[in-house]
Amino acid sequence: MNRAPAIEVAGLDVAFGRGRRAFRAVRDASFSVTAGSSFGLVGESGSGKTTVLRALAGLLPPAARFRGELRLHGGLLRPARSRALRRRLQLVFQDPYGSLHPRHTVDRILGEPARVHGLDSIDRRTVAALADVGLDPSFRFRFPHQLSGGQRQRIAIARALIIEPAVVLLDEPTSALDVSVQAEILNLLQRLRREYALTFVLVSHDLAVVSHMCEALAVMRAGEVVETVSVDALRADTLQHRYSRQLLQAAQGYRSTAAGMPPAER
Repeated sequence: MNRAPAIEVAGLDVAFGRGRRAFRAVRDASFSVTAGSSFGLVGESGSGKTTVLRALAGLLPPAARFRGELRLHGGLLRPARSRALRRRLQLVFQDPYGSLHPRHTVDRILGEPARVHGLDSIDRRTVAALADVGLDPSFRFRFPHQLSGGQRQRIAIARALIIEPAVVLLDEPTSALDVSVQAEILNLLQRLRREYALTFVLVSHDLAVVSHMCEALAVMRAGEVVETVSVDALRADTLQHRYSRQLLQAAQGYRSTAAGMPPAER
């Protein structure tokens, strides 16, 4: 595996508004993500983790004020990006129903990004993308309201992967799902990462999910990265920053939930 960084974030600042009403959502955040690995961003609501993810995806609103450097495989990521650059980095949203057009069939939902990026053999790619996420071709002509929550998230994952990105950004990918299907989606993501040598950046408030999915993580509070550690340190309860330890202690049931998480698919 190539151990060079796939993602580098250096001195990232993101602010909304101006003057006395200005709000710094992210403050001088820095971390790097090794190619082929899965990296977690954790923290309480409002800590800035989703804003970091949207900055990486190039989805900050025009009014946002942005400073710092973002790099993808060494190349600078600017707010205005080429189509080719956007293809290399895709985002899976938290709410699979809200992120899928309610009046489009699965066939159109998956085919549209492939057409936008000028890919050929769209029918073949669509069927293959469905198979990758464990769905058969009969799902092609269904609408989102005809799918379960887990099936909708599988379609959202397939939509991200159909254009063959190098990095996938995951914004709380299972928090909107029933507990009974969360582990299925997490194991699916683990398998796809291995098969396609993907790099993941995962935002989650659930330390059990991060422990299951990631090799390293950054803990965020009030827009700042207060600690970057390995998942081994999380599991061993050897976090150094006071807030990190409080976050772990506040995650009631973390240990039993993590222990009960089923192993990743072979």
